[in-house]
Amino acid sequence: MVGITSYGAYVPMYRLRRDDIAKAWGGGSSGGERSVANFDEDSITMAVAAALDCIRGQDRSTIDAVYFATTTGAYQEKQMAVTIAAACDLRSDIFTADVTDSLRAGTLALKAAMDAVKAGSAHRALVVASDCRIGEAKSEMELAFGDGAVAFIVGDTDVLATFETSYYHSDEIYDVWRTKKDNVVKAWEDRYVVTEGYTRNMGLVVPALLKKAKLTVKDFNKVIYYAQDGRRHTEIAKTLGFDYKNQVQESLSDKMGNTGTAYALMMLVAALETAQPGQRFLLVSYGDGAEAHVIKTTENVTKFKPKRGMKGHLASKRYLSSYERYIRFRELMPVDKGRRPALVCSIPALLRDRKWIFNGCATKCNNCGRLFFPAQRVCNYCQTKDKFEYVRIMDWTGVLFTFSKDNLATSLDPPTVWTLVDLNKQVRVYTRMTDFDPDKVELEMTLEMSFRKLSDAGEHPNYFWMSVPVR
Repeated sequence: MVGITSYGAYVPMYRLRRDDIAKAWGGGSSGGERSVANFDEDSITMAVAAALDCIRGQDRSTIDAVYFATTTGAYQEKQMAVTIAAACDLRSDIFTADVTDSLRAGTLALKAAMDAVKAGSAHRALVVASDCRIGEAKSEMELAFGDGAVAFIVGDTDVLATFETSYYHSDEIYDVWRTKKDNVVKAWEDRYVVTEGYTRNMGLVVPALLKKAKLTVKDFNKVIYYAQDGRRHTEIAKTLGFDYKNQVQESLSDKMGNTGTAYALMMLVAALETAQPGQRFLLVSYGDGAEAHVIKTTENVTKFKPKRGMKGHLASKRYLSSYERYIRFRELMPVDKGRRPALVCSIPALLRDRKWIFNGCATKCNNCGRLFFPAQRVCNYCQTKDKFEYVRIMDWTGVLFTFSKDNLATSLDPPTVWTLVDLNKQVRVYTRMTDFDPDKVELEMTLEMSFRKLSDAGEHPNYFWMSVPVR
């Protein structure tokens, strides 16, 4: 039996009230809030966070495939799944693939992983979906969008939920799109997008799946489906005959917004967190057509406990003080970053030091057992040379030993806080802090490590590990 064996999620710490967006433009607001990725976050860093939430307590050496789904990738020519695999410290002899350019990419990647495990080409596959889409200023999409990521492990042992039946429908239609030249999502007239795109495709795929599976709407304990916003989520339930109050999974529109490729799957995680054995779910994904899946939970579903999942991440948040701060985070207009020299990046150095930059590994002296980060060849204590092993340390928590605040540093969100963190009482790490309240940074506070974007030096994203107050 092949299915989901583990799950995790990530919702950024920051939220932006929709009332603040509406106030900036003098328009109306549907209320609620949307999640906002920090200025040092993108689809890759959020994917890593969700993946680490998913693989906690798992044997990473058994994962032999990584599928990454997104419409907002950091690269157009460079595989991103391999970056995620490195940041999760997975084996190098694994299959990696990016699934992109459609809002259905997340469910497509999940199905591809299921097929790979069923075929025997993979034993356990990690599937991650993440998006950080930008809507045009003053648009409904700017209000509706949110940022987030989700992750699953697909395998054939200790299965939590299985996919029993699926139905796919592809549709060549221009409803929403973004070309290589576009920074924001484009859309045609709203009524056309809803009636000819969303409602028509959902109305085709759901009845077709029910007929194929010989089921009715009432046979499902939980119905989970994509929708552009909370209003459409309610409307389509009436159209398709779902019991919105007792049967439909909460859209989370007023808590985080539409997270694109990850959206339907993040709602699936929320449903799994409260699921009971033997329940039947209907999962419907939309984008360039639609697809629907019948999911059945097993007796293992109540045994699995995620590190944070959707509940933990939604409960932990901090509001942006203004809409202008969101503009600064997304660099939607030119902002003064300070008068400092331009940053540089050495491609050979990234290759040479990738075990500690990406994999988050320290070196451990095999003679005296001391740990060093950054990794080094010669032990400072016993002078032993080239007798070490790599030890993953970025999953450890630590305490703040000392710090400094820099209000003049080049940053989109000053002050910059530099920290010395004692990780697990074994190794000291010097790095930048992120997702913090400047007035609440104090010695001995508990921190964990997060994979973030350090800069765009060299005209490409540079990633590194930063300290974060434990959520």
